[in-house]
Amino acid sequence: MAEWVGSEDLPRGEVTMSIHIVALGSERSGLGLLEEGVGQPQGGLLWSYLGRSVVPGGRDTLNRADGTLLNSTAATRHPLNPAFIEYQARMFGDVRVLVHDCPSWDLLDRDWVATRGVLEQADILVIKYSVNDKLTFQQVRDTYSPRIRPLLRHWAVPVIVAAVGARLNEEGPPCTCPLCASDWSSSVPHSEGLQLSRDLGATYLELPSLNDFFVGRYFGGVLEYFMVQCLKQKAKERPDKRRSHKASELRPPQLEQPARLPAVRVEESRFSQDMQWLLERGVQFADVAFYAGDSGKELGWAHAAVLCSVSPYFRQLLLGGGQARERPVSRCACRDGPQSLLSTWDGGVDDPPRPDGHLAGRLSRLVVKDPLLCRCLWDMLRFLYRGASEWKQLQDAAGEKLKSSMAVAELLERVRSFLAREKGSRETLSAHPSQQSSHYLGNLFNSPLCSDVIFMVQGNVLPAHRAVLVARCDVMAAMFSGKYAEARSRVVPIHGVSSDTFLSFLEYLYTDTCCPASVLQAMAVLVCAEMYQVKRLQHLCEVCVCAYLQSMPSRELASTGISVVRLLRRAKCHNADQLYVWLLHFIANNYLIFSHKPDFLELSDEEREQVERVRWPSRGYLQELSEYQQRRRQLRKSRCVVM
Repeated sequence: MAEWVGSEDLPRGEVTMSIHIVALGSERSGLGLLEEGVGQPQGGLLWSYLGRSVVPGGRDTLNRADGTLLNSTAATRHPLNPAFIEYQARMFGDVRVLVHDCPSWDLLDRDWVATRGVLEQADILVIKYSVNDKLTFQQVRDTYSPRIRPLLRHWAVPVIVAAVGARLNEEGPPCTCPLCASDWSSSVPHSEGLQLSRDLGATYLELPSLNDFFVGRYFGGVLEYFMVQCLKQKAKERPDKRRSHKASELRPPQLEQPARLPAVRVEESRFSQDMQWLLERGVQFADVAFYAGDSGKELGWAHAAVLCSVSPYFRQLLLGGGQARERPVSRCACRDGPQSLLSTWDGGVDDPPRPDGHLAGRLSRLVVKDPLLCRCLWDMLRFLYRGASEWKQLQDAAGEKLKSSMAVAELLERVRSFLAREKGSRETLSAHPSQQSSHYLGNLFNSPLCSDVIFMVQGNVLPAHRAVLVARCDVMAAMFSGKYAEARSRVVPIHGVSSDTFLSFLEYLYTDTCCPASVLQAMAVLVCAEMYQVKRLQHLCEVCVCAYLQSMPSRELASTGISVVRLLRRAKCHNADQLYVWLLHFIANNYLIFSHKPDFLELSDEEREQVERVRWPSRGYLQELSEYQQRRRQLRKSRCVVM
């Protein structure tokens, strides 16, 4: 419902809100919105919806088709931009609707600055055109739309594109006569109008005629929806006068969020790099030698522990024998045909003395009978040492040496046979062995298979492999490589560490993972990692401690027997810098819990100052909360006296 009023008829005290609608374009083909010399919008879209046209200068009370009474006034020109027709209406009771209607698009070329000033005041923009005026539509689409599109995206103003009129010869095939063909070609298709609305981010409407149904319900429904949305947005932006009297009421202080705990970073894994280093530089601990089958030339060295952990083929070849045989007896582990790939030709010959006093042991000599393996043995060993995780690199390296796709395919098939699931099986682990886990040494963890060193920890026997320990731990490398007693002894005692802690430490060296069961165990493994200078394991333990503490609810933190302050002391003592900083912030974020514990006094002056600086809740908030509660109690007492 719309009630027409003039600018002099709008009392300032009654109208609380206003909506500005700017309309551009003409819904008539070849005719402007104003009749010559009349000064009234005759039959316009917005005028048809908001009211009826009247005689210039007069005021009549007219009935709309639905029986609504409308008070109408004549439209006037915009005082600053006469090309715009301005008229007003009152809707929704006391909401003023101000319409600026410009039927001519040439105004954007003549006076763009003034036109933009009117557009900036718009709450809703309506773009109109006649479906039978294709020339004007093309000008709007190609010339004027690109100019107003950036403004609309910046202002976020709702836009309605209204196509008015019925297309000529819209139904059935077009007539072939020149007149009808020209009329048909002058109509604007539905698809072009829809594309224009998409470019402008607008709502597209087609109105075959300006009757009460299409204008009042179809166009009016969309327009009123946007008007309601504008009113809601303006209501949010306006200050609420009804709440002004509550400004003097008591408001509780705002509690800020605690500071974010610092991140604990973990170094990237070097498992594959460590095993490649063992292959390239760990010859001192090698116990497998490869020889060419045709020439007897030595091809390289390897480590039985690594080969047996990654390949069942080598496990059968190196460990699957029975009684000792005299040289040169051959036993073949690859039963895929008459030709053997690898074979061993001595059953237990000790290797000659090695430098640096390394303990002598059994040396296995393997004969490589396949010429493809002889040429690419080093690439295959590097592939196995890195956990069978670089299939593409092996394929590229073999292609560079063999120069034949058929030979590369045969070599890769032989490598697949090394990774077969069972003894003599032709079934491989996967179509591409790169899907294997790189932490394959977990098969040898705490296993006597190929073991060459035994750790005695609190009376427990923990078997291990020197090659793995040397590759994964620098302290172990120095201990087993230098002139120390451990380098010449098979049994190595370990002091100052529990068996469970040292077993977790060995598990990390073999699997590159660490999962302590509690905070105290994680701290014990952290101390062991710091003792043997394994930095990444130390970082993993720091992460575990932080995760366990952060997962505890406040009630459990208050009642737990774990002393966070003593954890702080151990972290600082064992160079766990990230955990030390994290624990300080953790104590500050749970200040009300830890400040009441006796061990809180063990903090140094510097640590206590740092905790006080970032404590949560802050000292200022607690003071404001105390004052608020005191004023509230006084207010309650005063109300009781009045009552």
